[in-house]
Amino acid sequence: MTATSPRYTESTQGRLRRLNLATSLPPVVFAAVVLLYVDARTWWHVIILGPGAVAAVVAFERWTADDLARVARPCLVVAGVVWPLGVLVTASPNAYWGFCAVGSLAMREVRRHRKRALAGLFGYVAAVGATRLLVQRDDIGAVLLTYVLIPTVLTIIVTVFTIVGERFFDLIRELEQTREREAELAVIRERVRFASDLHDIQGHTLHVVKLKIALAQRLLLRDTARAERELRETYGLVSDTIAQTKELAYAQRRLNLTAEIENAKNLFEAAGIRVRVTREAEVDARFSELLGQVLRETTTNILRHAQATQVRITLAESGITIANDGVTATSPPELRGLAALRQRVAGDGGELTVEQQEDEFRTAAVFPTVRAGRRRSAGR
Repeated sequence: MTATSPRYTESTQGRLRRLNLATSLPPVVFAAVVLLYVDARTWWHVIILGPGAVAAVVAFERWTADDLARVARPCLVVAGVVWPLGVLVTASPNAYWGFCAVGSLAMREVRRHRKRALAGLFGYVAAVGATRLLVQRDDIGAVLLTYVLIPTVLTIIVTVFTIVGERFFDLIRELEQTREREAELAVIRERVRFASDLHDIQGHTLHVVKLKIALAQRLLLRDTARAERELRETYGLVSDTIAQTKELAYAQRRLNLTAEIENAKNLFEAAGIRVRVTREAEVDARFSELLGQVLRETTTNILRHAQATQVRITLAESGITIANDGVTATSPPELRGLAALRQRVAGDGGELTVEQQEDEFRTAAVFPTVRAGRRRSAGR
């Protein structure tokens, strides 16, 4: 995902810029030709004014290719030289056009002191236009209007529209970057979910296998039949784990809460722990798989961390509660598996709590939204 997203972003922006090039470049070229036709009265006028128009077209084409930084300075210099030549030599009031186009586009590359750069751009256009008074003093009002006011105002308007247009591309870029980050977060969330499920399968199974092998070793000399049965169950458990791992890899794994309860009973009884299961109501089917994961993780924690003699499993309409005695620590141990499940339960609108009261440890996963939904349905 990380490797492909940047290419996707460039492709999206590239299509937008190519569309802009196809729709806007012809009018730009047409305007350059028209202005040259209007201002150039001899062939050497074309030689003087032509580079400004070419600089504007080149800058615009590179801007659409997102490569303006490479040509912005030379194009700006060329267009900046054409404007005073047009004012003083060819008497061309439209010679500012190339400098206006390149300068407005170049504002994108200015990261610091942009206000000063804008003031310099507009000031240069106005100041150079005012130099026409050095060679034409008979009609000051016409000179100020034609060479100063109109070029400066049009430069300001073009620059404002160019900056607004560039902001549009910035918004597209930000949207694409946001989409890329969301995709990366989705990948991370999926990896965390996969790691949590893999921990549920293999961590639980390996601990149970350890217990069963230890039990089989103790029974090997005094109860061969029982030891053989424990080893067969261990073999079946390992085979089942292999199958579940394959299902997880192909996104086909689904936990069954009833099967998990039966499995927990068998494991606790094999470890010499009394189990009592109380069904107060049927658990909402939407949360059955997640509650099965909570039960599996809690079962592993009890077998690993507690010296339990009895376990109570209570099923209610809103969730599940598992309580056990035999707590040996003065404070709850760090249970990373349950910490990961707490986030998943919270993501589905529920709450996973872990409490220790004196010598009893209690784990509860509750979905309050279930109760609220039942009340609203009853009210109707």
